[in-house]
Amino acid sequence: MNLDRSVRVKASVLVVDDKPDNLRLLSTILTDQGYEVRQALSGRMALTAARIRPPDLVLLDVKMPDLNGYQVCEQLKADEQTRHIPVIFLSALDRSPDKIKGFSSGGADYITKPFQESEVVVRVEHHLEIARLQARLERQNAQRQQEIRDRIAMERELLRSNKDLEQFAHAVSHDLQQPLQSILGFSKILSLQYSQLSEAEVGKYLWRIVQAGERMQQLIEDLLAYSQVDVSRSLEVVNCDRVVAEALDNLQAAISQTGARIAISPLPTIKGKSAQLIQVFQNLIGNALKFTRPDVPPDIDISVELGEGEWVFRVRDNGIGIDPQHYDRLFQLFQRLHLSDRYPGTGIGLATCKKIVESHGGRIWVESKPGWGTTFFFSLPKL
Repeated sequence: MNLDRSVRVKASVLVVDDKPDNLRLLSTILTDQGYEVRQALSGRMALTAARIRPPDLVLLDVKMPDLNGYQVCEQLKADEQTRHIPVIFLSALDRSPDKIKGFSSGGADYITKPFQESEVVVRVEHHLEIARLQARLERQNAQRQQEIRDRIAMERELLRSNKDLEQFAHAVSHDLQQPLQSILGFSKILSLQYSQLSEAEVGKYLWRIVQAGERMQQLIEDLLAYSQVDVSRSLEVVNCDRVVAEALDNLQAAISQTGARIAISPLPTIKGKSAQLIQVFQNLIGNALKFTRPDVPPDIDISVELGEGEWVFRVRDNGIGIDPQHYDRLFQLFQRLHLSDRYPGTGIGLATCKKIVESHGGRIWVESKPGWGTTFFFSLPKL
């Protein structure tokens, strides 16, 4: 195996020996072969040099006054930055126990003194090539592992998409059919019996048609919002104070109507998608404005605390609360816990929140006590 000079010159060899004559000789041999050679006169100097700029290989004398070669090698192998560097021992100690100790301390090879120039050249060349091959294998392995992770993520996304399609099919066959049937049914009554109906009855049927149409419109808008959540990773710097301010602006009519009190703690700047995060806060605050106790104005607190590498946001209310037995299905599509005539909704808002939060690398959960209010939590990675 002969490496050409253009390849050799890229390799750096650290030569360690407490005798200057040995350093000069080894440096000359390796420099003539095209290697970049650095020198160290002691074990401590060698450790410092290797940590500042790790070489591709270390030629290491065993007998040195401060730290012997075995100790230097052990410290190199204990350091994540230098553990991969091949170490070749050079020593006049030629007994088997000495060689075994060298290999046990992490050495890749052991050359006895006096050495032949050709032997040093071949062994250095050999171990550099092994190190290159090993590094290439590690890169290929890391690439394969990343490809596997990407494939698993893609399969999970496909499974989630298939589940979404099933749920959309359910919406078309059931949730959208109900208001459509109401519209058709009342329209037929008006068409066939209009002349026999009183003005009040006509008004009642027209109002039912309008209600069904509005419900269908809301359902379609919520389905579109859910389907359009972008799960890609293109994120921007987002000021969460501005996000919440815009969400509240969108809910201003409901806030005024309910007389809600809303307290907001200072919120952080994160990386995310502003429009989607507005949707999360708008849905959670909107629920707090909707699911209220009779004659009790909504009291809503929005706050955040720093967790381990993430921000944990809280939206707390004093509303009707949620029975813990419903937690598991709360964030699923089309899951409604209350009759639509009392608390209107489509059962899509919280599922949309979950999809958005998870697309940002976070999670969402709830804590509640019936009759005492609800707190929604969601986490987002720290900037």
